[in-house]
Amino acid sequence: QVQLVESGGGLVQAGGSLRLSCTISGRTFSTYAMGWFRQAPGKEREFVSATLWSGGTTLYADSVKGRFTIYRDNSENTVYLQMNSLKPEDTANYYCATAKRPFSRPYNSDVEYDYWGQGTQVTVSS
Repeated sequence: QVQLVESGGGLVQAGGSLRLSCTISGRTFSTYAMGWFRQAPGKEREFVSATLWSGGTTLYADSVKGRFTIYRDNSENTVYLQMNSLKPEDTANYYCATAKRPFSRPYNSDVEYDYWGQGTQVTVSS
């Protein structure tokens, strides 16, 4: 059974930083691309960032480029999302997900991911 567990969310002032973590079990983590998505109240889920199975290629939504960094530690089965210069519009529930197929490239579409975590709430106050 594949399980993803996120942590690291919380309340932070605008301009602050948070680091989200997502640990996966039940799948050979090092062979799957991983993604982060977020969903704010009343809005659709949107892509944030993704990383290749090896960590060599990363993708970012335009809204977070230059502020967020995705990286992974395959020895720890964990993917991270370092979020700096946070803005109130970053407020959302953040989810990590694992790609459907091993050794695939990272995708910015949620249909390419099959297992999801429960989410961790990030709230940025102005």
